[in-house]
Amino acid sequence: MDLNTVTDIARPRRRADLPAWRDGDAWLAGGTWLYSEPQPEVTRLIDVVDLGWPAFEMTELGLRIAATCKIAELDAMTLPPTWIAAPLFGQCCRAFLASFKIWNAATVGGNLCMALPAGPMISLTAALDGVCTIWTRDGGERRVAVIDYVKAPQCNALVPGELLRFIDLPAAMLRRRTAFRQISLSPLGRSAALLIGTLAPDGSAFDLTITASTPRPIRLSFAGVPSCVTLREQIEQELPPSHYYNDVHGSPAWRRHVTLQFAEEIRAELAGKGAA
Repeated sequence: MDLNTVTDIARPRRRADLPAWRDGDAWLAGGTWLYSEPQPEVTRLIDVVDLGWPAFEMTELGLRIAATCKIAELDAMTLPPTWIAAPLFGQCCRAFLASFKIWNAATVGGNLCMALPAGPMISLTAALDGVCTIWTRDGGERRVAVIDYVKAPQCNALVPGELLRFIDLPAAMLRRRTAFRQISLSPLGRSAALLIGTLAPDGSAFDLTITASTPRPIRLSFAGVPSCVTLREQIEQELPPSHYYNDVHGSPAWRRHVTLQFAEEIRAELAGKGAA
């Protein structure tokens, strides 16, 4: 899609080069959404790719993912053997409704910033206790948990002029066992429900993150694997039938049904009993 209202493109190479934000500005990274439809209000693009951020960094504290990390780069990572949550990265990458061309352009940060219910990078980072670091307009930064970063469909925690810099995933979460479930109305369709469960190595903490079937990520935490009844009751309390997302990719009633089904399958799998 030609953006014929754009009259200027800024290409900063360091933070000090970022231009003062003005009405009509838009950040450009992968551009897979920006160039997908008319953007008549956009008059200047600020390309952040030349800032040269490393796609990811691994330390004893965990994994830091740059907002500009491409999906293909994330999928190709080799993680330490003790980070047994590693399969989750490939599972979430493959939950994209996207070709290999998109994989090589779309970014992790772009997926979070779009804040779509079916965003699989939201699912991944929310389930692993991700924390966003945001560059503010005054030259500072602030941190927001991914679970709070996404507020509603296409609504995130950024204010105009702020820039998502990176997402930190703690090593403790990367050492957890995980279970993944996803469904779409068609084999290559947009996710209608995507659930991720994680269990601490000693079994002392169980978390279930519900995405795609809800307008924003929902996180349920328990001290150990709950019973089937307890888990269902907690989901029903947090998610009454009216709170499920409704669009062409699935009705609220169906999304509720598969969410409850997947939640029990995840609970049983992480409890070591196999899917019920």
